[in-house]
Amino acid sequence: MAKPHSDADASGLGYAYQLPSGGLLLRLKSSLSQFSDLFSDFSRYISPAYHHDRCERSVHMRLYSMHKREFVMVFLGFFTCFGLGIVIGLTGPPITSTSSLTAQQILANTSLAHSPTVLATGPFAMKSPLTTTYSQQLWLIAKLVTDNNDDERYDKSFQVSVSIDGINEQHKPQNVLGSGVSHNRTRHLVCVRNDCEEFTLMHLGFLDYAHYIITVRFYGLESFHQKYNIRSITFYFKTYSPEFTQIEIWFRCIFLLFTFIVICWYAHTLRKYPIYDWSIEQRWLSVLLPLLLLYDNPFFPLIFLMNSWLPGMLDAILQATFLCALLMFWLCIYHGLRQNERSFVRFYLVKVIVVLPIWLCAIVLATWEKCNELRDPTYSHFVDTKNYNGFKMFFYIACCMYVLYLVLLLLRAYTELRSMPYFDMRLKFLTLLMLFVLSISITVTTCRFGFGILEDNFVASLNTTYRSSAQFMCFYGLLNFYLYTMAYVYSPDGRFAQAELAVTKDNPAISMIDDSDEDVVYGSDEESRRPLTSVGGGSGGGKNDYDSD
Repeated sequence: MAKPHSDADASGLGYAYQLPSGGLLLRLKSSLSQFSDLFSDFSRYISPAYHHDRCERSVHMRLYSMHKREFVMVFLGFFTCFGLGIVIGLTGPPITSTSSLTAQQILANTSLAHSPTVLATGPFAMKSPLTTTYSQQLWLIAKLVTDNNDDERYDKSFQVSVSIDGINEQHKPQNVLGSGVSHNRTRHLVCVRNDCEEFTLMHLGFLDYAHYIITVRFYGLESFHQKYNIRSITFYFKTYSPEFTQIEIWFRCIFLLFTFIVICWYAHTLRKYPIYDWSIEQRWLSVLLPLLLLYDNPFFPLIFLMNSWLPGMLDAILQATFLCALLMFWLCIYHGLRQNERSFVRFYLVKVIVVLPIWLCAIVLATWEKCNELRDPTYSHFVDTKNYNGFKMFFYIACCMYVLYLVLLLLRAYTELRSMPYFDMRLKFLTLLMLFVLSISITVTTCRFGFGILEDNFVASLNTTYRSSAQFMCFYGLLNFYLYTMAYVYSPDGRFAQAELAVTKDNPAISMIDDSDEDVVYGSDEESRRPLTSVGGGSGGGKNDYDSD
């Protein structure tokens, strides 16, 4: 009996009866290991993990480790660059160059100079000022002054006929829009007392000749002239200022160069991380930065190298594409922070349906206007009011749908994520910059609507026409500096790149115990799922890898 007792003591069980050596310990360890594995699997559903609805594996962004003073420096740098661009624009030349010619000057020394009805009918034959490739486009605008002194507002519809001839290098006229194919276009003369609003007679989208001979005739103003007596008519030739065009070329080139540098730097910082470990902001920036490069338009010099409508059309398409991609970015970020299952049908399809009409409206209107002006420079969308107003109403409805959807996603994101560490930081940073960009963009666009006669078409107000150098620098500088700022803030933080594939949890709240706000580094999934105990060698009496408290 002594020997069995000594064997029992040797086994360390402390019991008077004898069991097979190591049997209970192995079974206990095996049960604990299986329970640990089961708990690890189950814990993925009761606590957030990388596949959970609000958490995903992502590269550690610089945003997570920025102090308040760093945020101040980032915003200060953004506003400084933006303000510097506006100052450069304010000190730059005006966007347009204007020359005027009165009807009395045109009719001087002609047989029609003393005709009592010539101001109501014409013809008015005039020669345009010298134009170069830097003039880009040409508008002819008319303004009437009457002798009416009554406090009334009246609207008179009449027809305009325009014939255009270009002067070639041999100083011979070349038919551009002859009298045989000229169209009688309807115009509206809106007057208050003796002052009438300006109206556009014709618009050339690109210039083939240095000078143009333009002949204008009015139809249907005879009765108006008898009642109110047209005192004078002033014709204005407006083109883009060559000095402004030079500034536009230089700053487009500068923004293009800086955008290319930012793209290379951003790609270099993310080169060692798999794309499936990038956060949703980082993925979207990898799309927006190349689109910003196209928005700055590396093909812009083609406008001056080839006399064609194609470069201008391409510029309008690239601008509309980038702006709509930016609208899509805001929708996806506010929704994507709350949801990781981002299939195309359930996540992206609704957003595409909301944004696509805005893009289509801009593209269709630009194509429609330019194609009609190619056939007839006197074309105006005001003539085709039924189709134009339908498109315009459709655009406004699409914009309202977008705003409502964006506000809904923003409110839901703040309701669900504002109390989660770092998620509130991401929301506040994104929302603050977005509101600033939207407010400035809406202000610039509002100033361009209905301002000056150059805003004679809806498409130009949306995309390509800028009223002054300050507006051009404001809009282009705003969007470029906005993307540069986001690229810096959302880029990986080098202080936390401990290994090439080191990633963090997108929800920092999971592993914030005993970590500061600036020094949160998360382990891999393999470590989080490692069993609480490890089975040793053949003896089965090895120590646990994790000491218990």
